[in-house]
This record gives sequence, C-alpha cells and structure tokens, in this order.
Amino acid sequence: MRINQFISHNTTYSRRKADELIKAGLVKIGSKIATLSDQVNEESKISIKGKRVYKKKQFSVIIYHKPKGELVSKKDDRARRIIYQSLPKSFASWLSVGRLDFASEGLLLLTDSPVIANALMHSDLEREYYLKIKGQISPKVIEAMQNGLEVQNEKKGAHAKTKITSMSFAPFIGWEIFGSSGGYTKLKVIINEGKNRELRRFFGHFDLEVMDLKRVAFGVLELGLLKEGKYRYLTQSEYDKLRDFLKNKQIRY
Repeated sequence: MRINQFISHNTTYSRRKADELIKAGLVKIGSKIATLSDQVNEESKISIKGKRVYKKKQFSVIIYHKPKGELVSKKDDRARRIIYQSLPKSFASWLSVGRLDFASEGLLLLTDSPVIANALMHSDLEREYYLKIKGQISPKVIEAMQNGLEVQNEKKGAHAKTKITSMSFAPFIGWEIFGSSGGYTKLKVIINEGKNRELRRFFGHFDLEVMDLKRVAFGVLELGLLKEGKYRYLTQSEYDKLRDFLKNKQIRY
C-alpha cells in the first residue's frame, strides 16, 4: 500500500496530514527518507519524527446516538453543530461509518480504524430505520420496495447542491407499516445499502417527504436504550461478532 495509507491506518494522522509529514522529510522507511510515491508492506520499518509506527492489531468502535441537528463532519462552513462537539475530544480523530444527515437521528458507528470504517461502510449488513412519511404508502411504493428502483435525472429528496441525478435502489430486505393518521405514515424499513440520503431520495421519487428518520440497528449492533447524545463502546460479544464478520469477508486489520 502507499505510505500515506499505511500511516493513516495505523496512527491518528489523516492521509492529508501524512502527506504533509512526508513532504517535510519527517517520515522514514528504514534509514531512507520517504517520498509520496513509496509503497510499503507489513515488513517495512516506518518511523515518524524518529518514532516507529507499528501496524495496529486492535481497533475500537463506539455507538453514538446522534440527535437531529448535528452534522456528521469534521467541520462545517455554515457553523452548524458537528458530532465531534458533542463527543469527548479523545474521539476527534475517529472516523464515522457512513453518515446520517443533519435532520436524521439514531445509531452512528465511529471507529479508530480506517480499515474497519471502510469495511462496514461498504458492507451489505442490514440497516434498520424507523420513518415518519408525509403521505400514504401506495401500491407503487410497495412494488418498488419489493423489486428495487432506478431513478434517472432526478434530485427529489437529495441535498440541494448534489450533482448526483441518478440512483439505483436495491429491493428492501423488509418493511412494516405501523399505520397512518393525520396525513402521515409510520413504518420500519430494513435495507442493506448505505447510499447518501438513500431513503429520502427513494420516497421523494414518489413525492413522499421523510419527516423523521431514525436508524436503530446496523448489522447485529443495536441502538437499544442508549440516550440521545450519548455513546457506548461495543460489548465483548459485539466485538467477537464483528471479528467473525471481518474474518468471513477476509478483511485484514
């Protein structure tokens, strides 16, 4: 792998910061000053400012109950609140596993391992959500949930500045409609994708606005009774199941 990737995987430095350290001549491979194009492996002896960097063999994951009105980002040019303002400073370098948009809430995973973040983000693990929709769920919507959907040249439900106008939606793993009243419908859906604003865009295609969206599970990890704005580390049992998943997917960490 490239040396900046190795550094970001095994330290708290981002790839951008790793590049800066390399350009400044502060990174060595053995006794040689590293360059941006260098490739390394597990046998390479990498040091930063004279301190050896060892391959990380353990990782940590937390579940955070993200409230509405927080952005899953390191910073925001509009001065909106970000999740790292609510979490302790020790999590400042941790990575989120995907995102929940500003108006959504619920289970958000964060980890100190880029390998784990990438593996979970691009996995087909089930994600479970509770939704409140403005409007009624028609037979056409149910058919699309059953069979999937292809959307072309459309931005309904998307962020106003998005450049993505086409999106494909896989069939939902499951759903349950709890009832309708006052022009709103409440339901639970289970999907195994993590595309940007996927559910808002899916229902937006049918001119249905998602009023509330709450993620309550990601794979075997559940939000449970964790209070809004609070976090917890995974239990030993949850770590064991996560390691089994990584082993089955032949993902090395």
